[in-house]
Amino acid sequence: MPSMRCRPLVAVLAAALALLVAGSGFLVAQQAAASRQTVSLATATPGGGFPVYGEAFAATVNEFAPSLEVRCRNTKGSTENVPLLKAGQVDIALVQGEVVQEALTGDGRQPSGLKIITAMYSAAGMFVVRADSPYHTIRDLVGKPVAFGASGSGLVILSRYVLDGIGLDQDRDFKAIYLDRAGDGPAMVADGRAAALWGGGLGWPGFLAVAKSQPGARFIAPDAREMASILVKHPFLRRLTVPAGSFPGQGAAIESVGSWSFVLARPDLPDEIAYLIARALHRGEAAMAARLPQAGETTSANTVAAAPSRESIHPGVLRYLREIGLLK
Repeated sequence: MPSMRCRPLVAVLAAALALLVAGSGFLVAQQAAASRQTVSLATATPGGGFPVYGEAFAATVNEFAPSLEVRCRNTKGSTENVPLLKAGQVDIALVQGEVVQEALTGDGRQPSGLKIITAMYSAAGMFVVRADSPYHTIRDLVGKPVAFGASGSGLVILSRYVLDGIGLDQDRDFKAIYLDRAGDGPAMVADGRAAALWGGGLGWPGFLAVAKSQPGARFIAPDAREMASILVKHPFLRRLTVPAGSFPGQGAAIESVGSWSFVLARPDLPDEIAYLIARALHRGEAAMAARLPQAGETTSANTVAAAPSRESIHPGVLRYLREIGLLK
């Protein structure tokens, strides 16, 4: 049995050993963190759907791809994100469907060389107004102040296509309001500065904010004739359905037109990084949906279905999609 004199020495040695072990563990953790490859992700202005989605995306990839660390960066939105990608100032970015269409095809200019990492979610474009407002159709909003979103947002471009398809001009036929922060729109509808707010996407924060406020919300989408006209003029848009109950007080499904948003990569993003992101997202599909219900549409299967062409998907992602049998 150790003497009373030995016990303090034993305690000191044990404490020193514990500190050494703890210190070693800390150093190992530091080394592991330092060895992770940082991937920059451009989102959009605070208060909109992209920053919320970006946080869920980053958390999921970081959880299921231990060698990567995705870091979000707020921007003006889709129209800034594409130039940032082209210039190599960010690695990946969230880009709304119409901006993706223009970026991938070149829209009469040189194609960007950007590639798809994953489909994000579908966005059915529509307006939201106060439930006690007198507005029931898009034509009712002509001449009224309408918040179309942040100036750099892809949703603003979607609204231009939708309105053009029914013979209306966003700036000529409405008192168009462009926001510095996407999150400012619901308050403008609530206090009457704007008759309506334009937006899109299940779980879109602006729609949720208006729907949860008093006196609630009414959604305005193109009618059947208007949708047919829009799709004839702009066939890259798609018919989309917002299921009943998607927003508080929404008792019936809403039919509209819209597009898929995507995560795009800079032209020279290494194949291995794209592969690891695709694998992490696939393995983390349930975790992604749990973090953000809207992100439940971010699946490998939806990427294959929604991509404009196989050639538009990043080669590293294509490699993973072939491995899991979604492509041959």
